[in-house]
Amino acid sequence: MSLHKTVQIFPAGQDVDLAQLIYEDRVHGSLYTNDALFEQEMRQIFYGGWVFVGHDSEIPGPGDYQRRTIGREEVIMVRQKDASIAVLSNRCAHRGNLMCINKSGKAKYLTCTYHGWVYDLAGKLLDVPYPDGFPRSKEGLGLKALRTEEYRGFVFATFSQTVGSLDEHLGKAKVLIDRACDMSPVGRVKLTAGWAKQRYGANWKMLPENDTDGYHVNYVHSSFARVIDSHYNDAVIASEESLVSQTKDWGDGHTELYFSPSYTKHMQWLGVSADRFPDYGRLMARRFGAEEADRILREGPPHAALFPNLFLGEMNIVIFEPISATECIQWHTPMLLEGVPDELNQRILRQSEAAMGPSAFLLADDSVISERQQIAMRDHGGWLDVSRGLNRDVIGADGVIAGHVTDECTNRGFWRHYKKVMTAPLPVRRAAAHGEGCVHVEHDNPETA
Repeated sequence: MSLHKTVQIFPAGQDVDLAQLIYEDRVHGSLYTNDALFEQEMRQIFYGGWVFVGHDSEIPGPGDYQRRTIGREEVIMVRQKDASIAVLSNRCAHRGNLMCINKSGKAKYLTCTYHGWVYDLAGKLLDVPYPDGFPRSKEGLGLKALRTEEYRGFVFATFSQTVGSLDEHLGKAKVLIDRACDMSPVGRVKLTAGWAKQRYGANWKMLPENDTDGYHVNYVHSSFARVIDSHYNDAVIASEESLVSQTKDWGDGHTELYFSPSYTKHMQWLGVSADRFPDYGRLMARRFGAEEADRILREGPPHAALFPNLFLGEMNIVIFEPISATECIQWHTPMLLEGVPDELNQRILRQSEAAMGPSAFLLADDSVISERQQIAMRDHGGWLDVSRGLNRDVIGADGVIAGHVTDECTNRGFWRHYKKVMTAPLPVRRAAAHGEGCVHVEHDNPETA
């Protein structure tokens, strides 16, 4: 009997038919509750495409690492000796033990606490204790290294060897990261204040949808608007005809609440006047020139979701982490700026606490609404209407679709791309077994390894 057999990595016949669930003007509630669809999302989106992992400022020196999760797979983002960044599977190649237990740290080597296997920072297996009992070659037994690329310090990774480049994934939305980084006079942000996590009893897709939804602010955040004189008051809390902010579909699932048209003064987006931080204005003018600095300080940072799991929440950075079809985690940290007075970063930190901290105004409101949605849809779901503003979307010369700030242009942009990604064919890779009971596989899905 032959010891070689063929293994189909992705079983056929399990995918959900999205053609019957997603239309231009409506989506079905089962998209937020279906367990089989969630498994499909893991394969198609989180293991088959680019996912935001972290920022290079979190691992400044060789051996510095951060433990993160892509889909349900544990990974390590680690700085190499040559200053490059690798994202490795956080799973020993021997018996599958978790390699790094701490959320962050610094290491010269990566050592498994179960049987002492030692790997270098690139994941190469260096040493196996009691080697006489393991005469096999160490080649090919390292930690799995993901494809890893950066854009302006933002680190993305993918398990797929066939998906296009990060540049293709970001597309026109690179300008959103540019706008965030250019809030600094040296063009760099830093995510060094630590991360806070909020567990939601809701599907992960509700978070990027809500974060670029301008229609709910009057109602979900009404108490916030009454208590605090915020920039949101001018941006979205007014009569329909007077609102000048926009929703934007940047393509490829990237969406934005474009608040900049509503700002009339420098630093209105931070809730302060420009004379509060005069040195910041001078540094920006020196770096960008007076005219460009004037534009940046008035227009402010983006309020945008980058598909699938990154939110540039003005002066916050957010990660969406799926747990199951009905549960997710939101990570957030203040987006601090390099090269600015410490007082400015302190203001950013305080604003982040007020908006998104454990006792904050905005986060609690949004989490309650998302969980109420999940409860309401748990048995069947029914249809959800996303047609608002479909009649007044405007396609710009750059291909970006813009709508009124209360319109569901962003929802439609998200679902349009979601449907495309979820129905795209992934390569079904096959592999032969090496001896009885030992199957060697090469594939894009870490959970089938």
